[in-house]
Amino acid sequence: MLSDDEKKKLLHRLRRVGGQVDAVGRMIENGEYCVDILMQLSAATGALGKVGQIVLENHLKTCVREAIESGDSANRDEKLEELIKLFRKYADVID
Repeated sequence: MLSDDEKKKLLHRLRRVGGQVDAVGRMIENGEYCVDILMQLSAATGALGKVGQIVLENHLKTCVREAIESGDSANRDEKLEELIKLFRKYADVID
């Protein structure tokens, strides 16, 4: 579970990403240079990837740790399977 401080930091990051995405829209509307648009898109994508890394790290340190330490093999196996699916889906997104 994310602490209030962690939530605040993530929401701040997401607001910045929203600003970057809005900037991309303005750049496209204004017919700006394609390479500049791509650079801004890359920055936004990187920022979203960082949010994903933080959320995943938190999930590992809290939910998955609790499942492993609980001694409940069904819960542990469920969390491990969940992680396997996440890694397969997002392996190319999270560096």
